[in-house]
Amino acid sequence: MELDRALRISAAGMEAQSSRLRVVAENLANRDTSSEVAGGDPYRRKTITFTNRFDRALGANIVRVSRLGTAPGEFQTRFDPGHPAADSKGYVKVANVNSTTEVMDMREAQRSYSANLSVLEVTRSMLTRTIEALR
Repeated sequence: MELDRALRISAAGMEAQSSRLRVVAENLANRDTSSEVAGGDPYRRKTITFTNRFDRALGANIVRVSRLGTAPGEFQTRFDPGHPAADSKGYVKVANVNSTTEVMDMREAQRSYSANLSVLEVTRSMLTRTIEALR
C-alpha cells in the first residue's frame, strides 16, 4: 500500500533528524567544557552524516545515519593561567563548538522533522478517511 510506504519513509526521516538534534544538543551542552588535565584536549564537536539507503521491503530510498564523527581542526585557546588545564604559558584549549553553527543546524533539523511530521499526519488522515469510506 502506497500510504504505508509514505508513513515509513517519513518515519525514517524523522528518526534521522531526531539523531541530528541529539548531536546538536550534546555539542551545545559541552560548548564551555575544557580538559581536566594540563595540555589535554577539550570536548571535540561531533558531526553526523546521512546517506540514502535502498530499503528492499519498501522499494524506496530512505535516509539513514551513515556516520557519527568529530569535527577536525585546531582548538581555540583562552588565557586563564589559574585554570588546572592551562599550559606553561597560561592558555587553556576550549571546545571547537560554535553556538551559531549549532543553532542553525538545530533549526534545519527541526524544520526537516516538522516537514516529515506533516507528511505523516496527512497520510494518517488519508488512511482514516479511506477506512471511514469503506464502512
